[in-house]
Amino acid sequence: MELEDKDLLRKQAALFPLPKGVKFSYGTAGFRTDAALLPSTVFRMGVLAALRSLCTKRATGLMITASHNPVHENGVKLADPSGGMLNVAWEPYSDMLANAPDVENFLQIVEHIVKRENIQSGNAASGEVLLARDTRPSGEALVSAARQGVEAVRGTVAHDMGVLTTPQLHWMVRSFNNGVPASESDYFHQLSDSFRMLVELWHANTGDLTHSEELIVDAANGVGASKLTRLQHLTTSLGLQVRNSGNEGEGLLNDGVGADFVQKEKVLPHGFQLPADVGKRCASIDGDADRLVYFYIPEKHEDGYSGPVCTLHLLDGDKIAAIFGLFIIGQLHILAGSKSSVSDATTAHKAVVPGYGEVKVAVVQTAYANGASTNYIKQVLGLEVATTPTGVKHLHKKAEQYDIGIYFEANGHGTILFNEIFSQWLQDASVQQKEAEHRQAAKRLVAVNEMVNQAVGDALSGILMVEVVLRYQGWSVEQWDSMYKDLPSRQLKVKVKDRAVIITTPDETRVASPSSLQEAIDTEVGKYKGGRAFVRPSGTEDVVRVYAEASSQQSADALAQAVCVLVYHLAGGVGPEP
Repeated sequence: MELEDKDLLRKQAALFPLPKGVKFSYGTAGFRTDAALLPSTVFRMGVLAALRSLCTKRATGLMITASHNPVHENGVKLADPSGGMLNVAWEPYSDMLANAPDVENFLQIVEHIVKRENIQSGNAASGEVLLARDTRPSGEALVSAARQGVEAVRGTVAHDMGVLTTPQLHWMVRSFNNGVPASESDYFHQLSDSFRMLVELWHANTGDLTHSEELIVDAANGVGASKLTRLQHLTTSLGLQVRNSGNEGEGLLNDGVGADFVQKEKVLPHGFQLPADVGKRCASIDGDADRLVYFYIPEKHEDGYSGPVCTLHLLDGDKIAAIFGLFIIGQLHILAGSKSSVSDATTAHKAVVPGYGEVKVAVVQTAYANGASTNYIKQVLGLEVATTPTGVKHLHKKAEQYDIGIYFEANGHGTILFNEIFSQWLQDASVQQKEAEHRQAAKRLVAVNEMVNQAVGDALSGILMVEVVLRYQGWSVEQWDSMYKDLPSRQLKVKVKDRAVIITTPDETRVASPSSLQEAIDTEVGKYKGGRAFVRPSGTEDVVRVYAEASSQQSADALAQAVCVLVYHLAGGVGPEP
C-alpha cells in the first residue's frame, strides 16, 4: 500500500486499541462477545470488508448483531458479494486482524492480505460496503466504528442501510451486486408480491377466499417485530399477531423468548399463557430474525388428559424442511405430468420434467437432524438427503449443487435455493407451457424462488412460505406436526483433555480416529431399537458433544450416557466419569 494509505489506516486504527487479555475467534457466523470489547474488532472487520470488496470488485456487507445472544453482547457478521457468508478462505484473515496486538502489526497483516490477494486500490470509489445493525443499544456506536474501518481503506465507501434484520442485509448485498433494486422497500415488496401471487394461485384452484387463522409470532423483543408489522401491512391476507415486540415493558432481547430459547428449552416464551393459547398456531423468531420455529400447545395429550398443561409441541427446522420439500415435489410432479399433486406427494421417484429433464432436488441436513425427518424425506417424499458438517455455511454450499436445494438446521436456520439455469427455465415455462396446470405449477415455483431469501436463512420469508404451504395443504398446525413423529433424542457433552484427539468423517456422523471409539459406539448402538449415535468435538472448547436417538426417551438417554462413558475412556476424558 502507498504511504498515504498507511498513514490513514495507522491514524484510524490507533483510535481502536485491542482490549487486553482477550482473544477473538471467528465462529460459524462472525464474532460475538460483550459489546464493550468489540470496537477494535468491528473497526478491523470494516477494513476487511473493504479489502474484500476491492478484491472482488463488488459490494460486501457488514452486520452488527449478536443474533440470539443476550442484549449486553453484540457481534459482527460479514456478507460476501454473493449475499452469503464471508468466503471461508478469508476467515483466517479475520482472526489475524482481530487479534493483531498493536497498530504496526495490524498494518503488516493488512499489507499481507493486499499482497497475497493482489488488491489494487485507486482514487475513485471502487469498493462498497453495506452496513446495518439490529436494535441493540450498542449497535449505533459499533456501526460508526465499522464505517471508520471501511473508509480508512482508500477507494472504498460505506453505505449505512440502517436498522435491519440480518437476512435483509444479506438480501440487499446480493441484489445490489445483481444490479436490481436493493432497498428495504424493495425487499418487502418482493416478498409480499410473491406471497400474494401464491395465494391468488391457491384461490384459483380452490375457489376458497377465506383467510387462515391468525399466527401468533414471538419476535424475541428484537428487530424482527417492526419488520413483521410492516410485512403484515403489505400482505393483508396474512393474519399475524406479534408478541414480544421490544416495546417498553415487554422484556429484554432474547431473554426467555425467541427461536433459540424455544427450540432448546422446549418451553413457552414469555408473553404466552395457559389456557388462552392452547391449540393456537405460534412461531418464534430470534433476535436478528434469521431463525424460525413453530410450536403449539395441544388440547389433548398423549396420556389422554385434556386441559391446559404446558406440553409444548415444537416444529423445528427439520419439520420446516419437510413441509417445504412436500410442496416443492408436489409442484414438480405436476410439471412432470405425474398423478401426484401437492396434496399427494407420496410417490417416491425422481422428477423428470419434459423440456428440462431430471430436476435434481435435495434436502440438506446435518447429523443433528432427527432420524424420523430423514426417513420421511427419503421414503415418503422420495427426495435425496445430503448431510454436511454443522454450520449454515456448509449446508448453503451443498444446497447450491442442486437445481433446488432445501437446507435447514434443526435450530430453524435455513432456506430454499434455486439454480439459475432452472430458475430461467421456470420463468419460460410459466408462460410457454401448453397445459394451464403446468403453467400454474411453474408460476408457483417462480413465486417461491422470489419469496424465499436466496442469500441466507430468513425468518420473515420462512413464515410466508410455511403459511402458504399450510393453506395449499389445508392443514392445521397439528396436521403438519403429524407428518412424522420425532424419535426421542438426547444431547450431552464430555470434557476432554484435547478435543483434537477425535477426528470425524466429513459429515460428522462417524469417528475416523480413534477407530476403537467408533467400533465401541457401533456395538452400543446395536443394543437399542432405532438406535443412532454420533460424537463430534466442539469447535470452541475442549468438550466432545454426544447425540443419541432411540425408540424411547429412556433408551435415548441410556444410549447417550453409555456413549459419554466410551468417549471418556477412549478419548482422554477429564474429571469424574460421566
